[in-house]
Amino acid sequence: MPGFWSLVLNQRIDESHNSKKPMLRNLPARILFRTLMAAERMNRRHSLLGDKPFFASGDLPWPRLLEARTPEIRAELDALLKDVQRLPSFQDISPEQATLTSDAGWKTFFFKGYGVDFPKNMQRCPRTAEALALIPGMKTAFFSILAPGKVIPEHRGPYNGVLRYHLGLRVPASDETCAIRVNGILRNWSEGESLVFDDTFMHEAWNRTPHWRIVLFVDFLRPLPLVPRLVNKLMMEVMQRTAFVKVAVKNQARWEDGFYS
Repeated sequence: MPGFWSLVLNQRIDESHNSKKPMLRNLPARILFRTLMAAERMNRRHSLLGDKPFFASGDLPWPRLLEARTPEIRAELDALLKDVQRLPSFQDISPEQATLTSDAGWKTFFFKGYGVDFPKNMQRCPRTAEALALIPGMKTAFFSILAPGKVIPEHRGPYNGVLRYHLGLRVPASDETCAIRVNGILRNWSEGESLVFDDTFMHEAWNRTPHWRIVLFVDFLRPLPLVPRLVNKLMMEVMQRTAFVKVAVKNQARWEDGFYS
């Protein structure tokens, strides 16, 4: 089953990059793909925050708590940026991201990925780790670092059981030169402010400035009533056991061994 789930997750990623959707020829994988789509319909129907591209951060109790900790988080980030060229590119950790980025323009520093903690990085940035612990249902968290001129093409995420959160940390411009577009809606980041959106709507981002753009990037469980929440939790636990995730965790561990040696 884990191998089938990897096929399914890759199918969702491939959908957003190809005009012709690749076909799943493996029958169990097709069944699981339909299961995933059924779960997405359930999540949209029962979402306590609604089904829309962007959400008001005030609809959640914790974004303001992270915003208040922006200076502490940014101080740890700035210390880390002394080694920015040693930080891994996204596709070096998660090879599937090569359809989005193939250069060194999107760097990462992971604290958590699909529910798997990375303690060494948390120890490197303890105040950031403390802030992240305030987020219920956090599944993924990292510093997302876009180099000057970097463009992330339009795509969709693999599963809507999570919502995405960005906290602006280093934002070089608040105009169309540095922005994100979700389902045709353009938004800008601001330092110390939050954005919450559904990454399964088609979205793209860019940094057409001469400076780094950095946000704290978090995926957290979509707020749902009890029964859909339990189903969603099960789906996420299965995904955590896929090669899709295991390969990324292995790559992250290998990078950490070199970085901290």
